[in-house]
Amino acid sequence: MKPAVFVLAAVLGVGAVAGPALAADDSRVKDATRQVEDGAKEIGKGQVGEGVKETAKGVGETVVEGAKYSGEKLKEAGRAAEPEARSAWNYTRDGAIAFGRSVRDFFASLFPR
Repeated sequence: MKPAVFVLAAVLGVGAVAGPALAADDSRVKDATRQVEDGAKEIGKGQVGEGVKETAKGVGETVVEGAKYSGEKLKEAGRAAEPEARSAWNYTRDGAIAFGRSVRDFFASLFPR
């Protein structure tokens, strides 16, 4: 494979993985992206072996950081939805209690003591 093709494939792969993660933890993702860029530069200078190694490490780091970011965002989303779920449950519970009381009161009015 020609070095230019490899570099293009690596950069596109990193872009696809890192695109959504760039806003997450800029420092870690930027470090991984920089590692890919450094590897690509080494390949461009003719140091293919070292460049491929550096680029592959950068791609791996980007995938790892992207996965961590996704996990953090899912946790945050779960925590953000939690109060709404609790309030929805409270409304449902309160409605069921009110319904039960109205049924009790209805039958109590039919058969007064």
